[in-house]
Amino acid sequence: MELTVGPNQFFWKPDPWSDLYDELAQAPVDRVVLGELVCSKRLPFYQDRIPAAIETLLGAGKQVVLTSLALITLKRERKMTAELAEMGVEVEINDLTALALLPEGTAFSVGPLVNVYNEGTLDWLASKGATRICLPPELPLASVATLAGRARDLGVMIEVWGHGRLPLAISGRCYHARLHGRTKDNCQFACEDDPDGLQVSTMEDQPFLAINGVQTLSETYANAAYQIEALDQAGVSALRLSPQSAGFARLCQLFRQRIDGELDADALATGVRDLDKDVRLSDGFLSARPGVNWSGKALAPL
Repeated sequence: MELTVGPNQFFWKPDPWSDLYDELAQAPVDRVVLGELVCSKRLPFYQDRIPAAIETLLGAGKQVVLTSLALITLKRERKMTAELAEMGVEVEINDLTALALLPEGTAFSVGPLVNVYNEGTLDWLASKGATRICLPPELPLASVATLAGRARDLGVMIEVWGHGRLPLAISGRCYHARLHGRTKDNCQFACEDDPDGLQVSTMEDQPFLAINGVQTLSETYANAAYQIEALDQAGVSALRLSPQSAGFARLCQLFRQRIDGELDADALATGVRDLDKDVRLSDGFLSARPGVNWSGKALAPL
């Protein structure tokens, strides 16, 4: 089973951004998706570093992919998306409108923000040139197995969310800006102060969600530590790990050891928690339970 690193969902300063991809060049991962997923206003801060990051990753033997935005609304965003194909690497679609901006016949991959819930959608995407699909993280194992079986017949690879705060929604409003009494156009990049998102609690002070500019995320970090064997037997080709600010290269190593049989599920879960004591883990969606639940147990293969 391969390891894919998804696009960094958060707004980091340019140097930490570059450091991430320098570390990933040496990390035991197979595929790296980079670029801006959440807010196009962030891109100018590190855009000039993308070619160097691509060169470094390709030189280390990694598969490199560029992500589209999750929500394309402006003319400059359409232009930016159309230019992705000119970079010479694969493009990952996270907004279906991006398909119209890619050259006819271009192969592409599909990110987890596209709702691939059934075989009909999978068939349609494959007919348009999709070669790999990261399924939405809210699907249970039974659905994953059904889609992975269909994908195998079509020659399409299937990824499943392996670790990270789950992307739940994208809005036209910027929550970070509003929190600071600013407008979206004058946000002053408030999201930069929260490199892993800002936790939102209920009025009863219970942890609930996390915000990241215009994005809503899960408060917990979905983690497939106990589901590796079941996902492998279901036909899943890769796990996706979402970047975080604390010990991400080490986290990649832990998952590689787990997949290779060098760690058990308990050891992986403990190792992930050791990187950040405040992290709460969940795997409810894969278990067909509320997403926030944490089973701490392996699912029986289907």
